[in-house]
Amino acid sequence: MQTTKTEKKTKMQPGYPAARLVAPTVARHLAGHAEAADARGVGALGPRPDVDTIEALIDGAFWASLQREEGRVPRISLAFIPPGGQSMVFDRPLRFQAKYLARLAPAVERPGIHLGVWPHGDELRVWGTTRLIPASTLVLEVVEPGLLVIKYKRGDEFDKFGTIAVLQGDRIMEVDEGGASLPDCPALLSSLLGFDAPLPSKGPTSVLAQLAVSMRAHGRGGSLILVPGGSDAWQESAAQPIPYRVQPYADLARLLRAEDDERTRPPWRDALHRAIETVAGLTAVDGATVLNECHEVLAFGVKLVRKRRSERVERVVVTAPVVGDAPRIVDPGALGGTRHLSAAQFVHDQRDALAMVASQDGRFTVFAWSPCEDMVHAHRVEMLLM
Repeated sequence: MQTTKTEKKTKMQPGYPAARLVAPTVARHLAGHAEAADARGVGALGPRPDVDTIEALIDGAFWASLQREEGRVPRISLAFIPPGGQSMVFDRPLRFQAKYLARLAPAVERPGIHLGVWPHGDELRVWGTTRLIPASTLVLEVVEPGLLVIKYKRGDEFDKFGTIAVLQGDRIMEVDEGGASLPDCPALLSSLLGFDAPLPSKGPTSVLAQLAVSMRAHGRGGSLILVPGGSDAWQESAAQPIPYRVQPYADLARLLRAEDDERTRPPWRDALHRAIETVAGLTAVDGATVLNECHEVLAFGVKLVRKRRSERVERVVVTAPVVGDAPRIVDPGALGGTRHLSAAQFVHDQRDALAMVASQDGRFTVFAWSPCEDMVHAHRVEMLLM
């Protein structure tokens, strides 16, 4: 197992208090994830920074987030990794300072491009850009002024990043990974939270997580309903006639039936990404998109209505996967607009279904029926999708 820590400490004195507070927590998470990845035989793992280095990385990212470059807010992804591989390496590494990070931001703001940061002498330097990083690598995303997402690279077939914490000004939101073990935790949320659990190679949860990311990214808001396969009961909660009902669209399902050796090849990954983007794009149409557990699209633009002779949903329990978050019971109208209310009603009436709702402002809610609480449970998961 790779447990390398950086030997050189940066001399930069952090001025962002949250950096000092959260650095030990990040180090603990990274250690746990690296050990779990090594136990699963993931392969080469990224280097593990020490607490002082983590503190300096967060501090630098925070001050960079407050910069402006030609009037634009920088969006940057920083990866703690040495130069090498198929990377673009600068002849002279740049000092790890906010002004240099902001100047580089336009070149690396597209998804999947990271600025590589590594100790050079007794301080951190930006050595170039990279797309390929090993599992367990620490990544910091500058999202907007004062908003940072601390992540690490997962070792799965979807190349996903797991969230460790979100920093917003002086607020620290640490992901509560223990929430994945709760008895009523939906499989989708377990996939997002249970980062060290092996992902099901042909199960729906990892695909739904990618759909959630894509739905949130298109910024138009949308609803995706997951219903049992081989049942039309969901139509009792849909206004008739359904305007965009389709013959089961199985492009995504076909790709997920591929053999394991095919799933490791770039063409399969590219095709899967396109299929996910296609399905997520349907959710931008007014109304809900319906997907069955076989990953087949059944309809989109569906207007959800209260099932005949069903009572109106009046209460839902709301939680977020954040350490210290306490469950709240609220009126479903308090969660958002029509999408949230109709999704809560749908799950109340169709208790073997799951509803995913993206808001235009970036919020993301997963609705599932909770037998333990005997009501609809709304899981706020946007911090896991940043």
